[in-house]
Amino acid sequence: QVQLVESGGGLVQAGGSLRLSCAASGRTFMLYAMGWFRQAPGKEREFVSAISWDGTNTYYTDSVKGRFTISRDGAKTTYLQMNSLKPEDTAVYYCAAAKTYQTTALAPESLYEYWGQGTQVTVSS
Repeated sequence: QVQLVESGGGLVQAGGSLRLSCAASGRTFMLYAMGWFRQAPGKEREFVSAISWDGTNTYYTDSVKGRFTISRDGAKTTYLQMNSLKPEDTAVYYCAAAKTYQTTALAPESLYEYWGQGTQVTVSS
């Protein structure tokens, strides 16, 4: 029902910035909460950020608060602006969509039905 494609990853030096994009298509995708998750080599996938279906509520894992900003626009794209990047931010970043009107408790991976292919973010020291 929803197709997601991430872009914007790449190699950046510590302290630099990247902006990830998630292009969504399919039926009623604007009614979905959107989340960003990441998975570093040898580690489990973890929650990074989420935004409610209406764009009014945003959430961040503690390690990225104050550095990352999630947003979405009418062009059906979800963004993750990443500033002050650290080497520990290195991971494959995934966009995901959850069919929910919830505006809270958006961190659990189990809420998300649709996933993008991922985009690599590498932060060098």
